[in-house]
Amino acid sequence: MQKITTFLTFNDQAEEAINFYTSIFKDSKILNTTRYGDAGPGPKGAFMTGTFRLAGQEFMAAQWRPVVPVRARHIALREL
Repeated sequence: MQKITTFLTFNDQAEEAINFYTSIFKDSKILNTTRYGDAGPGPKGAFMTGTFRLAGQEFMAAQWRPVVPVRARHIALREL
């Protein structure tokens, strides 16, 4: 059983990175994605976070747009 999930952050192209990684590794799968809603802070429908599995290892990726202050990022991570 996996106890730690690797958390990757991107200023841009997080969704593209997940799609790329899952295309080149065997036994990989996108498990979940979330998108911004009306409240933002990104454009409605834009990629926010995603979880994916590569060769049995789970990862999480997040799109941290520069409009999100650093302090807000730390608060969001604590709430996970």
